[in-house]
Amino acid sequence: MTTYHFIGIKGTGMSALAQILHDAGEKVQGSDVEKTFFTQASLESKGIPILPFSKENIEEGLTVIAGNAFGEDHEEIQAAKELGVPFFRYHEFLGEWLQNYTSIAVTGAHGKTSTTGLLAHVLSGVHPTSYLIGDGTGKGHEDSQYFVFEACEYRRHFLAYEPDYAIMTNIDFDHPDYFTSLEDVFNAFQEMALKVKKGIIACGDDEQLQQIQAKVPVLYYGLSEGNDFQAQNVSEDENGTTFDVYVRNTFYDSFTIPGYGTHHVLNALSVIALCQYEQIASEDMKHIREFKGVKRRFTEKKHNDQVIIDDYAHHPKEVEVTIESAKKKYPNKEVIAIFQPHTFTRTRMFLQEFADSLNDADQVYLCDIFGSAREESGKLSIEDLQGKIDGAHLLQLDETSVLQQHKDSVLIFMGAGDIQKFQKAYESL
Repeated sequence: MTTYHFIGIKGTGMSALAQILHDAGEKVQGSDVEKTFFTQASLESKGIPILPFSKENIEEGLTVIAGNAFGEDHEEIQAAKELGVPFFRYHEFLGEWLQNYTSIAVTGAHGKTSTTGLLAHVLSGVHPTSYLIGDGTGKGHEDSQYFVFEACEYRRHFLAYEPDYAIMTNIDFDHPDYFTSLEDVFNAFQEMALKVKKGIIACGDDEQLQQIQAKVPVLYYGLSEGNDFQAQNVSEDENGTTFDVYVRNTFYDSFTIPGYGTHHVLNALSVIALCQYEQIASEDMKHIREFKGVKRRFTEKKHNDQVIIDDYAHHPKEVEVTIESAKKKYPNKEVIAIFQPHTFTRTRMFLQEFADSLNDADQVYLCDIFGSAREESGKLSIEDLQGKIDGAHLLQLDETSVLQQHKDSVLIFMGAGDIQKFQKAYESL
């Protein structure tokens, strides 16, 4: 029996996949840097060994799965190839593993993690379901019927998959270090659409997705007229958001979700459409209202008289909808954005768009740009963004006490880098 060794096991996708294999009865271990990541608690709770990187970790009897962040010059990757053990990149292995199930890929520029989590929540209440969520959460069953997984478009990795179904939430220009234009992104999604085997659930309110061509049925969902699945009569109260679903202009059922904002309604509508297509009764979908969310997506806690929200938002559209959700849920509170831009490439490309989105907050604090492993610095500074936002302040790690002045307010810590260290520093005051 082989042991699956994950190079970079603390990565969100890698952590989730390792947990799935472990839950399915496989023997799993991994290696990574010794820095603590939020994903490792789940790995440790399942007794999955995490080793420091070393070529000595690679030995006969392993099947090696390498994270996409690591180059061919990584010592463990080189050792695996020299030894000739079975070797896969993350997306390559996942593409083979999902063939054992009715697989549902959730993809899109925004919303895929929340939608994957929501779909996994609903399906798990009806059938044995394995799932891989981009927040590092993974769960497997030996007798799973469904496999729900997040499929990332970056570097066209999702082209390694041939899923039964795909939910496509939207197409937008992101990852400017790889994609050259919106057209380039669209072409990647179009190529992915042609790999889907049974059906596509696509947001009909998205202009790009309206142009998608496929060999399988495409069902459209959204708030506008003409969608196969349409949400109408949307209302919000202290319990969340309630809406009616119409299937091809015929009333289907009413649903309540705990989130606020149009994007949450659209995410839920895509899940309802997929489940209805798979002939799951609407009554079995009603526990959609009990969904607790996924990690780092509008994760809330109380801190003294303030509400603190942790969110992964790192694209202008994501920043916009996160602030919108906070304002809708807490209409009588001041909303404070604490934002850390992620990568110089993205910040430069969307500098004005970030400013426009952040200006929706009542007050803005900016942390230094977090460079990715692919770019340590750039000819851009956080002051360039500050200059475009009315009254924005710069925030250093040892200055978080300034946030205490915002009494009875909502503090949103946003970013895909290490923004959480600012939140932790503030909460420890």
